[in-house]
Amino acid sequence: MEKMLKCQNLRKKFIKKTAVEDITLELEEGRIYALLGPNGSGKTTFMKMIAGLVKPSQGELLYKNQLIGIESKKEVAYMSTEPYFYNFMTVEDVGKYYQDFFADFDMETYKRMISEMELDVKDKVGKISSGMMAKVKLAATLSRKAKLYLLDEPLNGIDLIAREKIISTILSVAAEDNTIVLSSHLVEELETVVDGVIFIKDGKNVLNGDAETIREEQGKSIVDIYKEIYA
Repeated sequence: MEKMLKCQNLRKKFIKKTAVEDITLELEEGRIYALLGPNGSGKTTFMKMIAGLVKPSQGELLYKNQLIGIESKKEVAYMSTEPYFYNFMTVEDVGKYYQDFFADFDMETYKRMISEMELDVKDKVGKISSGMMAKVKLAATLSRKAKLYLLDEPLNGIDLIAREKIISTILSVAAEDNTIVLSSHLVEELETVVDGVIFIKDGKNVLNGDAETIREEQGKSIVDIYKEIYA
């Protein structure tokens, strides 16, 4: 498989804290990865560096063998945990907002996803619940024809009943020529759908690789490995 992303000794240090410390790994095309770790482990900073929103302090970070920059941003779709729409916007406005910013945004896909998630296009994002906001963010991000999707905690705020639908929506965009990275601490929900896993602890990559291979080598489920690493 083609290498979508390569990280070598990647590090990010802020004034008083090192958020990411010496991460080395590769992401392949056509695969879905779980980026695992508790809050504060460095997952978000790592994703933001890939998205080109945060500059590494040290190390090499390549997207399709090119440095992260303007060209990579055209093919990388990042969904943050924070709300990033204006409160006066309606759900419909969010689609128009994305259409103005991203050439690869598909409005018909957005409308379909919004409908499937049972959202009202006339609702204002400043007045909807956190769960509904999570669905809007996800629909907007997945409506881009991106090559690398970075979804930071896509199941946050989503009730147990709706999670299956959300995961199904994410899987609907998976293709042989793109890569999906799902950041989460809800390991049980992701174990059955991901191809690869990346465990981040204290900013360091403590374990990563093919999910099935790791299960066989460790003789444990990904959930049990998670408990062992972070207990």
